[in-house]
Amino acid sequence: MHRSGFACFVGRPNAGKSTLTNAIVGQKVAIASSRPQTTRHAVRGIVTRPDAQLVIIDTPGLHRPRTLLGERLNDLVYATWSEVDVIGVCLPADQRIGPGDEFLVGEIAKLPKRPVLVALATKSDLVGKQRMAEHLLKIASLEEKLGIRWAEVVPVSAVTDDQVDLVTDVLIAQLPEGPSYYPDGEVTDEPTETLIAELIREAALEKMHEELPHSITVAIDEMGLREGRPEHKPLLDVYASLIVERDSQKGIVIGHRGSVLREIGTAARAQLTALLGTPVHLDLKVKVLKDWQRNAKHLNRLGF
Repeated sequence: MHRSGFACFVGRPNAGKSTLTNAIVGQKVAIASSRPQTTRHAVRGIVTRPDAQLVIIDTPGLHRPRTLLGERLNDLVYATWSEVDVIGVCLPADQRIGPGDEFLVGEIAKLPKRPVLVALATKSDLVGKQRMAEHLLKIASLEEKLGIRWAEVVPVSAVTDDQVDLVTDVLIAQLPEGPSYYPDGEVTDEPTETLIAELIREAALEKMHEELPHSITVAIDEMGLREGRPEHKPLLDVYASLIVERDSQKGIVIGHRGSVLREIGTAARAQLTALLGTPVHLDLKVKVLKDWQRNAKHLNRLGF
């Protein structure tokens, strides 16, 4: 019997969702960053085995929206939740289960077509046995409190690779019988362009820290293999724009004499070369699109 289907992870910011996706898929497909709301697209990671295919959809975090972009992201979350077969709820063992977690699970409980729920006690490497036992009891108590049922509860650490395979097995066990949706050997169906834009954005977020995480997005203006290069020495040219909302932010991203933009470029180029296995020439510009997060025309053009 061959099982196939779709899963996604939910949890508060920093609950370890993208890190777990990457650990299960075995390479970097979802961007992992320490800031909330870094995932904006439904990036999928694909696990193909002889007996099953598991497609992991990486959703943006659910949050109380303040902009049109925020509302669209939330709509995307609810749509995704309704379409997947199983949801892994990430509840980090080093944090108390709080109102944010209960709100998330409560929202899933309200769905007309509710997927199978699996509780994942993430970051298990950060706590001792006693604390983990308390955490698991608390997870179990959510069943009665929120009117749900956990199919399984699994402690896991993506960082130390503890029980990652078990999580994969547990998710696959909840999938219906079905065909493979993707050819063998594909790890993600995200077009390379989107992946490249996300990695550049991740590099920018890491360099900018708190200053402007949500005001920045990346557009790939042009990309392609450089002509006239010998076959064994390819070079990928990528021309991209970092898009911000205000002129004052443009200065921050460029930095003194272009220093910040250069650092972002260096970090992004290293990531891209590693991901694509091809040397990359990266040309970054900074553009201002006034209040793009609130402008439907800009959002559509940027693919949101």
